Amino acid sequence: MSIAKDKTRPVFPFTAIVGQEEMKLALILNVIDPKIGGVMIMGDRGTGKSTTIRAIADLLPKIEVVEDDVFNSHASDYELMGDSVKSKIEKSENLSTTFINVPMVDLPLGATEDRVCGTIDIEKALAEGIKTFEPGLLAKANRGILYVDEVNLLDDHLVDILLDSAASGWNTVEREGISIRHPARFVLVGSGNPEEGELRPQLLDRFGMHAEIRTVKEPSLRVQIVEQRSKFDSDPYICLEEFREQQDNLKSSIIAAQHKLPSVTIDYDLRVKISEVCGILDVDGLRGDIVTNRAAKAYAAYQGKDQVDVDDIKQVITLCLRHRLRKDPLETIDSGIKVGEVVGNVFDNLA
Repeated sequence: MSIAKDKTRPVFPFTAIVGQEEMKLALILNVIDPKIGGVMIMGDRGTGKSTTIRAIADLLPKIEVVEDDVFNSHASDYELMGDSVKSKIEKSENLSTTFINVPMVDLPLGATEDRVCGTIDIEKALAEGIKTFEPGLLAKANRGILYVDEVNLLDDHLVDILLDSAASGWNTVEREGISIRHPARFVLVGSGNPEEGELRPQLLDRFGMHAEIRTVKEPSLRVQIVEQRSKFDSDPYICLEEFREQQDNLKSSIIAAQHKLPSVTIDYDLRVKISEVCGILDVDGLRGDIVTNRAAKAYAAYQGKDQVDVDDIKQVITLCLRHRLRKDPLETIDSGIKVGEVVGNVFDNLA
C-alpha cells in the first residue's frame, strides 16, 4: 500500500531522526501526559529541533472534534469544549463530529497579544449586543501542540500568557468589560539557542521539562543523518513508506500508554526520594516534585508497567530538574550532571 500523494507537505518521519534521544523522549512523554507542562529544547543551531517537533505532531493519532467549532471542542469532555458546544449539549441538540489531525500551531516571533489570545469585536458588541470573538492562536492550539521557535527572543509578557494558559488549560480575554473564556489545553514546546540569550528563571521554571541538544560528533552518525535527509529530500514518499511500520508501532505505543497512564501508581517511598533529591538540589517551589512524579508515571506507562520503579525515575528526573537549579556563576559543573550525581547518591541508598 503506497502513501497517497496528497496536497499536504510531507513531514520528515519521527522514527527516522537519528540521535537526540533526550529531546525525543521529552516530546513523547508530554504527548502521553500533556499535564507534564511542556518542554523547552535548548541547543546548537541545525540540530533538528524544529524538524523533530513537527515530526511528533504528524505521528499522533487523529482527534475527534465538533464540526465547525473554532476551539476543536471535544464532544463529551466539558474541560475541552467551548461555551457554544456546552449550550448545545444543554439544549440536547445533536452534535456532528469529525476527525482532524492534531493541531500544530507555530507562534511567530512578531505575534501581538491579540493575535495570540484572540480579540472581542467591541463595535459589534456595543451596536448589536452580540459577543463576537475572533479566535487567536491559543484557540487553534486547543488539544494540540503550540510551538514557539526562539522562545528566548519572545516578549516576556507573551511567554507568561502562554505558560498561564498551558498550566490552567483556559484562556480568558477581557476587553472593555466584556469577558470571554475558552479551553486552551495544549502541549507547549519552546526551542532556542542559548547563545542568543537565556529565558528568565521564573519563566524557565514553568516549563515541565528541559532538554539540552548537542551537535552529534560521531562521524558515522553524522553521515547517517545527512543520508536520511538527502533521501527524504529526493523522494519523501519512499522515505515515509520505509518508516511506515516503525511510525505505526510508535503511534500504537503512545496510544497504549495514554490508556494505561491513569492506572499507573508510584510508591510512597519513591515519592519521598524524589522530594529528597529536590531538597538537596535546593529547588525552589514544588513544581519539580510534581513534574517528576507525573513524568515517571508517563514513562512507566510508555514501558507498559503498572508501577513506577527506580529506573523510570532515573530516566526522567534530569529532564525535569536541570533548569530549576539556582544559577551559580562560579559553578563549573553542568546542571544535568549535578542532578545525576545527587540522584545516584539518593537512590543507591534505597537499593
